[in-house]
Amino acid sequence: MTMVILNEVRKGFYLDSVALMRMSSKLLELEGVEEAAIMMGTPTNRQIMMDAGLVNDLDLDIEISGGDLLIGIRASSAEIAKLALSDANAQLDLPSAKNFDKEVWRPRTLRAAFRSCPSSNLALISVPGDFAIAEARKAIRRGMHAMIFSDNVSVRSEVELKREARDLGCMVMGPDCGTAIINGTPLAFANVVKRGDIGIVGASGTGMQEITSLISQYGGGISHAIGVGGRDLSSEVAGLSTFMAINALDADPVTKHIVIVSKPPPLEVASRVLKRIDQIKKPVTICFLGSDELPMPQNVTQVYSLKDAAKAALGLTSETTRSDENAVQVPKGRKWVRGLFSGGTLCAEAQVLFRDAKLSFSSNAIIPNSGHNRDEVAGHQFLDLGDDQFTRGRPHPMIDPSVRDEFIIAALKDQEVAVLLIDVVLGYGAHRDPAGYLADLVRGNTVSDGPALIASVTGTEEDPQILSVQIDKLRHAGFYVAPTNVDASQWAINAIASVV
Repeated sequence: MTMVILNEVRKGFYLDSVALMRMSSKLLELEGVEEAAIMMGTPTNRQIMMDAGLVNDLDLDIEISGGDLLIGIRASSAEIAKLALSDANAQLDLPSAKNFDKEVWRPRTLRAAFRSCPSSNLALISVPGDFAIAEARKAIRRGMHAMIFSDNVSVRSEVELKREARDLGCMVMGPDCGTAIINGTPLAFANVVKRGDIGIVGASGTGMQEITSLISQYGGGISHAIGVGGRDLSSEVAGLSTFMAINALDADPVTKHIVIVSKPPPLEVASRVLKRIDQIKKPVTICFLGSDELPMPQNVTQVYSLKDAAKAALGLTSETTRSDENAVQVPKGRKWVRGLFSGGTLCAEAQVLFRDAKLSFSSNAIIPNSGHNRDEVAGHQFLDLGDDQFTRGRPHPMIDPSVRDEFIIAALKDQEVAVLLIDVVLGYGAHRDPAGYLADLVRGNTVSDGPALIASVTGTEEDPQILSVQIDKLRHAGFYVAPTNVDASQWAINAIASVV
């Protein structure tokens, strides 16, 4: 089939990456559209679109800067490509198309935004990574805290910015910080949770979403959930933002309990964090997901799952078993688990359980101390489909579930796959109906005597997608729905053990 590629450049037109990913996702829903992306015209993004086959060089003879918007459509015909391009422009022009009484004002600079809201003390930075540090630096020099959603920022730039922010008394969340809740306000990918007295510090986006959602489900509430970026607890960054977040929650009169969640930091960084926590009088729960047991200060409880972190913060005891976990039926002759995750931390948590159960596995995002090769392809496999290798030129799977379609279909048809393990993440920024989309995909590719389907859903009843509605859709499609990601992973382990 001959494909038509159509491009358009909008000079000096900026929108944040989350909005652009959602628009791209809508274009992919159009019949006949093979691939589509709307991105800022940075060199990195242009290369991504070229690699994805979304750029016609003939259309790009004009000079494109990082402040320009680039639209790329690949479709089955010129008519469909033109229709999709028209749809893209309609989305981009949506404010004027809504017959507002006055023109919707979009500040073009941080200075202009600050002039309009001089009392603001937090700037959310979502520009191409090449420009993120410069914008964040403008914010902190105005005395504002900065949340950097942008990725593709060098470690050196991150360290320099965070040191300057610390000296100025400002906090930097990120780069690549996808989740935060500040004073009850969800930022980026976050869930609608109850207000309360539990503060979270997280170098993990979906990890914080799972913990905050569970705390809300269990009857507790969140004061603040402060994302620090996935590299903050690395040896290079050494917890610069983590320490500031701990200090902020320690000083906050509303926060009565602090939770820290991260993949295992290097021992020297973990030791410094624990030394600081030893000076806090408030109780603290630590979940260094996949780490060994560490000597903890008297006021600290160390837990080993996101569920246990939520329960410990509320003083609840975590149950050891659930009766319905034994209900999972696995077809005879099948033996492998395929875990296809949109959340990187949820993928890591599943790996931890399999490691502790002495089961071999492979992953594109292998956890430390697993003893397994990330390049292995046989056996149990866990994929973080939100990783850059799967999202270059495409929306994140939390926004566009179709990113994992081919992997789900392949798993359903693989005669050796015993269990298909899936996470479904709700909240702001996520797909409007991820369970419904998944249910339709599974129904359309059902095979006789196929693998058992196990899912967990991260979210609350107050989320736009509504937790109970999403669970019902999955159950009607034949999924076993576990109450948490760790339960889902344990069910998978128990299920394959029953056929050995």
